[in-house]
Amino acid sequence: MVWSLVSHHPERTHAVASLCVPYAVLENGLELAVSLVDRSVYPEDEYPAGQWDYFCFYEENFERAKAVFEANPENTIKALFRTKFGPGGRDVPATTATVRREGGWFNGLDAAPDLPRDNDVISEADLETYSTALAKTGFFGTDSFYMNHAANFQYSKTRKNEGYLDMPALFLTAYFDYTCECVDSRMPEPMREQCRNLTECTVNSGHWMAQEKPVDVNNALVYWLARSVPGVWPVPPL
Repeated sequence: MVWSLVSHHPERTHAVASLCVPYAVLENGLELAVSLVDRSVYPEDEYPAGQWDYFCFYEENFERAKAVFEANPENTIKALFRTKFGPGGRDVPATTATVRREGGWFNGLDAAPDLPRDNDVISEADLETYSTALAKTGFFGTDSFYMNHAANFQYSKTRKNEGYLDMPALFLTAYFDYTCECVDSRMPEPMREQCRNLTECTVNSGHWMAQEKPVDVNNALVYWLARSVPGVWPVPPL
């Protein structure tokens, strides 16, 4: 979302930072993301969509995916907001690579299992906020993102400046994020080509970086902002 905002409205942007998801990949359609899959980890004959297999599950079984999440929103959030994958997850297929094979999320169960809350990722207060809201709204809106690849790609074609970003850009890589894997795979390559003023920083966290390592994330943001856009951040006193 943030990449689309700045690439379509660069004149309104001083700088841009993104966590985990690099520029010029997911907004350009699922096929591009699949083309950047590390085939040493995901052999094409066994994992045709690589770690993006779960995207395909939504496209093929949207109502099923939505119903399973909605069966117990609190358990769904507890099950998805987790970390602790650690170094043992590198060079082996991510759990998102077998969602279709297993009949859906949570090994094909009709509802998310009741797992302990991972306090390093989600607090009790945040869990209540998310689960209460999603119990009211359902998961149609959130799940619909995964149905929008073709439309996203068409919208991406209207980016300004042929998609090149000239403003300062910061990308924070999550070292233990094995779905948006940007340490060993080619996934960051389009971003590195199209961001002309790019800074990269690695945080030792899983995908939920902001929740798991808030101090590290904020330190990286502040350090970069102070040096990249000192004229606008921090805001000078009146």
